[in-house]
Amino acid sequence: MSETKKEEKEFKQRIRIKIKAFDHKIIDQSTKTIIETIERTDAQFFGPIPLPTEIRKYTVNRSTFVHKDARDQYEMRIHKRMIDIVEPSAETIASLTGLNLPAGVDLEIKM
Repeated sequence: MSETKKEEKEFKQRIRIKIKAFDHKIIDQSTKTIIETIERTDAQFFGPIPLPTEIRKYTVNRSTFVHKDARDQYEMRIHKRMIDIVEPSAETIASLTGLNLPAGVDLEIKM
């Protein structure tokens, strides 16, 4: 059996962090904070990988009943980033759980 097939069979622990926010400046700041935390614990990581921005559009009538042609359109943009941590230590996991991020940032951690 070749070396690559042996490596595929071994279970490697990996943490995937998905970050979502409405403001691109806040998400970049949060990503920078997370990466600095990972680098302090000397863990290997890939990212931040920018994921496609989700755009939700809403159309609302301006008037209540008669004026069908008069409408307002609104959109909400959700920016996303992803970071993969390969073979994290216990110190890395502890520092990530105790991380203080700004309001409006959704953090999803999968192991």
